[in-house]
Amino acid sequence: MNDVWGRRLRNIPVYVVLAISLLLALLPFAVIVLASFKTSTELTRGVFTLPEVWRWENYVRAWTQGRFGQYFFSSVVVAGAVVLLATFFSILAGYAFGRMRFPLHTLLFGVFLLGIMVPQEAFIIPLYHTMRRLGLYDTYWALILPQVGLSVCFGAFWMAGAFGGIPQDLEDAARVDGCNSWTALWRVLLPVVQPALLTLVVLLFVWTWNDFLLALVLVASEELRTLPLGLAFFQGRYSMEMSLVAAGAVMVALPTILIYALFQRQFIQGVTAGAVQG
Repeated sequence: MNDVWGRRLRNIPVYVVLAISLLLALLPFAVIVLASFKTSTELTRGVFTLPEVWRWENYVRAWTQGRFGQYFFSSVVVAGAVVLLATFFSILAGYAFGRMRFPLHTLLFGVFLLGIMVPQEAFIIPLYHTMRRLGLYDTYWALILPQVGLSVCFGAFWMAGAFGGIPQDLEDAARVDGCNSWTALWRVLLPVVQPALLTLVVLLFVWTWNDFLLALVLVASEELRTLPLGLAFFQGRYSMEMSLVAAGAVMVALPTILIYALFQRQFIQGVTAGAVQG
């Protein structure tokens, strides 16, 4: 009993540091949420004060005047397509790099890693001209295809590590039972790496949903704008009504927060799986 209380007392500084870190992380979001319910006059009185009246109409105005409904639809189309396609190709590439050995294995894996190391700013101009020559500029495909390519680079690296950590005996047993590589992948190995796969899905969704640069450069039509880009234009038009801008920012961030809240257990399991195995 004394040992239990002793460990708890020794962990108090850790809990204090974690509590302070959590507070610092949540504080900016709390300020934005409070600002989204205030009037412009109330905002001048302080950012930490509670609104006199919780004005839900700010969200209605931001949604209608800012055309966030159309932006939300565009974000869902782009993020949904990218997550589905990138996850599928990441599984295949990760299985190939993690479980197979073939000519130029190391070289090809290094090429995939280049997609992680090179920033978007380095290739956005060539990408812009490529999309125009292919006739894909100002279409959903201009946002989906580059995101899929970038996401598969990371996804292949992520899933290769997950598949590589599975004991070879498990796959050998599946082959003895009559499974080929395709069947062993989908029916035997994939359920084992489910936490890592769900973590990848969450990461791809968050990255795609929050992407700003590709949408800014590769689309011109207002109806194709995604939520982050739409919020930037909305902020430019309503810079004097920060409560509406704050409401728009909350609506943009809310889907990613909900996705993480729903899959946080699997996300943590997937992130820590490598450390546990090691």
